[in-house]
Amino acid sequence: MSKPKPTRYRTTNWSSYNAALKKRGSLTVWFDPSMTWEGLPTGRRGRQPGYSDAAIQTCLTLKVLFGFALRQTTGFVESLLRLVGFAWSVPDFSTLSRRQKSLRVDIPYRGSDGPLHLLIDSTGIKVEGEGEWHTRKHGASKHRIWHKLHIGIDEGSMEIRAVEMTGNEIGDAPVLPVLLEQIPDEEDIASVTADGAYDTRISHETIASRGAQAVIPPRKNARPWRPTSAGAIARNETLRTCRHLGRAIWRRWSGYHRRSRVETKMHCIKLLGQRLTARDFDRQITEVHIRVAILNRFTALGIPLTRAVA
Repeated sequence: MSKPKPTRYRTTNWSSYNAALKKRGSLTVWFDPSMTWEGLPTGRRGRQPGYSDAAIQTCLTLKVLFGFALRQTTGFVESLLRLVGFAWSVPDFSTLSRRQKSLRVDIPYRGSDGPLHLLIDSTGIKVEGEGEWHTRKHGASKHRIWHKLHIGIDEGSMEIRAVEMTGNEIGDAPVLPVLLEQIPDEEDIASVTADGAYDTRISHETIASRGAQAVIPPRKNARPWRPTSAGAIARNETLRTCRHLGRAIWRRWSGYHRRSRVETKMHCIKLLGQRLTARDFDRQITEVHIRVAILNRFTALGIPLTRAVA
C-alpha cells in the first residue's frame, strides 16, 4: 500500500503573527510600582532575604534573554531602574548566584480551552565543553558534559506545561510520570504523544491512569503484552493497528505528526543559548526554567494559525 501524500498547511494570520514577532524584539521593559521588590519576612531564624523571588527572577530573566554575565546583569538592571526613576536597590552578583540555586521560577501559561493534548520529547543540552569547531578539529575532551532536557507542551497554545532536566544517563520513559505529575490532577488530559522511546509499560500505565490516550508508536520488534491493565490493552490495540494497516496510515490516523511541534519548541529553547552558563545542577535547573518562562511569554504574544489545504 502506497504512503498517503503529506498534508500541506497555510498560515491564515500572517499580519497578527508578524506583529507578535516584532513585539518579541521590543526593548520596552515594564516595572510595576506596586511590585514587591524587597524581600518579606519568612518567619524563620537567621538573616531575612533582602529581595523577593520576583526581583531575582526579573534579573535572571534579563540575564538569560540578553546573554549577560551576573555583573553585567546588575549594571543593566540598575540603569533601567534609574531611567524609570525608581530608587530600588539591585542585588549584586553574589546574591543572584546564591538565590539562583533555590529559586522557584514562576512559569506563566494560559491553558487550553478544552482537554489538554500533551506533546512530549527530550533533547541533550550542553553544560560544559568546547565548541563544535574545536570538537571536530581536536576531538571532544573528558570535560564535555551534556544533560538531558525533557519537556511537555500544550498542542493548542504551544506553551510548555512540564519541564524536567536529568543526567545524560537517564532514559526518556522513566521521566514521563514526572512530567505528568506537573499537570494538575483536576485538568483533563485528552492525549499524550511521544516517540517510540516511551513505549514501555510504565509510560502506558501512567497515561491510562490519567484517562488519556497514548499516541506512541510501538517499537519495531514489539510484541503484544499480557492484557492485565488498561495501558497494556490500549498499547496492544495500537500494535495490532500498525501491523494490519501499516505505520504510515496509523500515524496519519492518530495525528502522530503533531509531535513535530515539540521538536520545534526544543529548537526555540536552544536559540536562547546552545549551552547552560551555570556550573552546578541546581542553578542549571533554574536557568532552564527561566528559559521556559521567557518562551511562554513569547508564545502568549501570538502564534501562527494554520489550516490544511488540498
